[in-house]
Order: sequence, then structure tokens, then C-alpha cells
Amino acid sequence: MPSGWQGQRHWHVLGIGQGLALDFLQTWQAWQQDPQGPERLFYTAVTDSPDSASELARLGHANPTHQDLMAELGPLWRGLLPGVHRLVLGHGRVQLTLCVGPADKMLRETDVAADRVWLAQWPTAGDAAQHMLKAISRLCKPGTHLHCGTAWPDDAPAVLLPCGFDTDNASQGGTMRHAVFAPRWTTRTRQRSASRPDGQPRQALVLGAGLSGSATAFSLAQRGWQVHVLDAGTAPGAGASGLPAGLTAPHVSPDDNILSRITRAGVRATVQRARQLLKTGQDWAPTGVLEHRVEGKRSLPVSEAWPLAGHEWSTPASSEHLTQAGLPAHAQALWHSLGAWIRPRQLARAQLQACGVQVHWQCRVARLVRTGQDWQALDAQGQALGRAPVLIVAGGYDTRALMQDLSPAHAPLPLNPLRGQISMGPLSALPEAIAQQLPPFPVNGHGSFITGVPMPGHAPDTPGEAGWYLGSTFERACPEALLRDEDHAANHARLATLLPALSEPMRPAFALDQVSGWAGLRCTLPDRVPAVGELDAERWPGLHICAGMGARGISLSVLAGELIAAQLEGEPLPLAPSLAQHLAASRFAARQLQA
Repeated sequence: MPSGWQGQRHWHVLGIGQGLALDFLQTWQAWQQDPQGPERLFYTAVTDSPDSASELARLGHANPTHQDLMAELGPLWRGLLPGVHRLVLGHGRVQLTLCVGPADKMLRETDVAADRVWLAQWPTAGDAAQHMLKAISRLCKPGTHLHCGTAWPDDAPAVLLPCGFDTDNASQGGTMRHAVFAPRWTTRTRQRSASRPDGQPRQALVLGAGLSGSATAFSLAQRGWQVHVLDAGTAPGAGASGLPAGLTAPHVSPDDNILSRITRAGVRATVQRARQLLKTGQDWAPTGVLEHRVEGKRSLPVSEAWPLAGHEWSTPASSEHLTQAGLPAHAQALWHSLGAWIRPRQLARAQLQACGVQVHWQCRVARLVRTGQDWQALDAQGQALGRAPVLIVAGGYDTRALMQDLSPAHAPLPLNPLRGQISMGPLSALPEAIAQQLPPFPVNGHGSFITGVPMPGHAPDTPGEAGWYLGSTFERACPEALLRDEDHAANHARLATLLPALSEPMRPAFALDQVSGWAGLRCTLPDRVPAVGELDAERWPGLHICAGMGARGISLSVLAGELIAAQLEGEPLPLAPSLAQHLAASRFAARQLQA
């Protein structure tokens, strides 16, 4: 068992080099077998070439004790493009962060201290060892153990000592070596620490019981926080998260831009959460998603810029997929194999049921005030609805008014309303000939068309009959979630572009006496990226935002909740820090200061 991890809240291992899967599996197994082990285990693996799926399978067969672990890890080992990937295991208590790329670059994408460092191979080329050890020392704290999987050269102490590693007690047996980080000088570190002050109670108040609020509440509760959620509605997803059916699928772009990379991390996080909490076929299904590239939009990166791991995410649609969707052979389309349909309200409900989360319904917050070390949420009469040292505002478009009240002179968060309406109906009402033409998987690209998803039932946890869903409309600057008859015609017009062969056959289903609808109010930010984390740590310490998901709430809310929890706890982030900074809510406060 690793020394020193007993009784710790979390333990962070940093692995560097090739063939890290075995060390991770051994560490995970040791954690499972130690009843006094840390509450949560984090393993950051830095490698320019992750083990292949076949190598993972070989490791499982070679060591029968790893087979159960491999059964959990194997299905997640997909789409490992250059960059940072978070794989969630052990019911959320084990988090493997794969940093795929050159070690010098990937170590810069790690910003929290390690308790143990595993260096798979001693660097041998030129000054590589000195360079590597300096980079590693930046991520160490006094007492961090460094282990190496190969024999050290005779001059290793001369390299280690200037980097702060004590080799006096280094082991001499076999090919293993180790040292302890014990610098003989006062270190200055840029490591990120917990944003929650030491000694402050691990209590949070979350405003909003939709996807963003429930995801954040769940992530904090998993880490032992006591979370109170306030919502103006009477059930989960009373706002935009009440969408009866939606999709999670990656965004693609020719240059694999920031939004594309963030969205992939979000889709991975959402799918992992769905596997953990939801019922397959009833609440969600990993069907894959076909994207019809209407007017040739959103193409993939080309050639070497989109390697095999990228095609595990998104690849040109096959002729079979086009045929199943009723599209012509010349149609431009992509197949997102890791995409899925999800019933958002069911995801929000499952997340709110986590141990440590208490939900208070019919609580409409009118003002926020800071009293001492706590934030208070007040109703219109000035009565306190809840208080806590950490406040997360995840109330959709209502977030704008609360932030405006805090800073009347300058709106600290430029949220804009985006009204959307979908059209839907039961599959049983369609003629059999038409039902046979429907694609067996969701199709998006100009709105989306989803079939076979249970319609909302009469009881919250009772699904209705299978239905079809089309939408949604996009109406900007409308702050009300109104249902409009004319929007059903607008959605039918979308179908004519998205799936032309279905447009005329399904026209009768859009008649006002046949079609049903749902409307919701989403909110967006000018740069199309959500606002996540502390808004202004100096002016409003402890105030965090989780808003501005737009039409990507299903894909981004789980990632956003994990990001806030990791920042509060001082954990490794669920995506690269260089990407996380694009999500920072504080970016708007910084722009105000610059203006």
C-alpha cells in the first residue's frame, strides 16, 4: 500500500511515460483493498502514446485480479485524441486524467501537486533528465515520493538534488529507485489550491434544480459537501431543463477549435454520468447521432489533424447510415458514435437524489446578500431562503437579474435569452408505412429529429409511450417560454431541410389538432461558451456561476459541475486548464476592468 495515503481526503498520483496503464491498475487495486485509503483517488497519466485497447485487454488477461477493473475501464478507453481526457471510475471516487501529448507540454496542463510521481522510464537523451525533473518538481510538495520503473544511472543524484529531491534514502534493490521531494530552500509555487478557504464548512447553496444546478450539487455531494438547492418550481427541470428529449453530441470544426474540444470533454462527462445514474432505453440510450451537414457546415479536420482516435468520435457517415436516415447517397453527413439521446429531466432528478443534497421547492430568490462569511438568498419580502459560505447560481436566464442586482452600474454577466420550441407526438399515431421510414437513431444538423424516446408520463418517474421529437426553434431576445402554433410550422420546415424524405409524409402529424409542443427559455453568452466558476473572487468571494449553456446544456452541464467542484476542492481539473480558462465566469469581470 502507498505510504501516507491512509485517512486522506484525496490522493493524487502523477504518472509519466509509456505503459502507465499497469501502474494505474495496481494503484486502483491497492486503493480498493485498503479500508483506510483516501476517500478519492486521482491519477494523472502523461503520455504521448496511450496504451491500445488490445494492450489493456492483455493486461487484464495477464493478471486475473485486474479483470474486474478492466471491465469498467475498457469501455471508456475511446477517442483518446491529443489533449486531456477524464475517465470516471469506481462510482465517481476514482478519476483517471489522461494527458495525451509531449510530456513538457502536458505537464504544463497539470497545476495541482502530486502525492506520488511514477516515472516509467528514466530520461536518457542529453539534458532530458534535468529538464524533466525540473518540470516534475514544479508539481511536487514536501514529502512527494518519486519512483522510477527503470534503473537510475550513476549520475542520477547529481540531477535530482538540484531539483529538490533527497536521494539519501533512495532504494537500491532491483531496478526500482525512489527519492523524496525535500528541497533545501523555500519553494515558490504556482500550484492551484482549493478555492474554499481552509477551515470553512463544506456547505453550499445552489440556485436552480435544472441540469446545471443538479450537476453541481451532485459533484459537490460526492465529495462530502452538504448542499441545499433552491428552485422556484415544483419538480426538477421546471425551466429549460424540462426538455422532453435532447441530444449530447460533439461539435466539430475544421480547425478543431476551442468549442469543439470543450464539447468533446462535456459529451464524455455526460455519457459517463448517464451510465452511472440512468436507465438505458428509458432515460437515455447511447445510440450514436447522425449529423446531416446541411449546406456543408461543420466539416472535420483533414488528414493527420484527425487521427484514428478522432474518428472514434466523429467520422464521415457510411452509406448504410445514410440509407437508414433516408438521405441520398451524395448527402454530406457525419456519424458521432459516442453521441446519445437523453431525457434531461430524468438526469436532473437522478443527480438531485444524491446523498447530501436537499432540495427546497417553490423558493423564488429575489436578492443575494453577503453577511459575514456567508451568502444569503432572500425572497421578495426579504426573508432568508437559505445561506452558505459557497453560493452557486445556476438559475438559467434568471441569473442575469440576480447578477444585475449585485452590480446595477455594470451587468457582470451579459446573458441573453434564447427561446426554443419543439414539436412532438406519439409514434402510435403515425401510419405504419411512415413509422417504418423513421431513422433508428437521432439526426441533427438543422435542429434535431429523435424517435423512440418515451414521452412525458402522467407521473414523474413513469415514462409514457414512445414518441417522436423535432426542433427546436431559436428565437433570440424573447424572455418568455411561450408556446406558439406557428412554431410547429417552423419546425416542419426544418424537417424539410434535415430529412427531406420525411417532410411530406409527416405533414399530417404537424396539424394543430395532432401535434404537441414544449417551449423553454435557454440563455447564451456573446462568445457562445458557458460561464463557470467564481465571478469575481475579490468583490464577491464564494460566489460561483454555472450558466450560459445555450443549446448545449445536456453536453456541458456535467462537465461544468465537475469543474466547479474541482476548483473548490483543489483537485485536478476535468479538462485542460488552458481550455478551462475559456469557461471562466471571471472573464467577464476582467473585461469590465479593461473597459
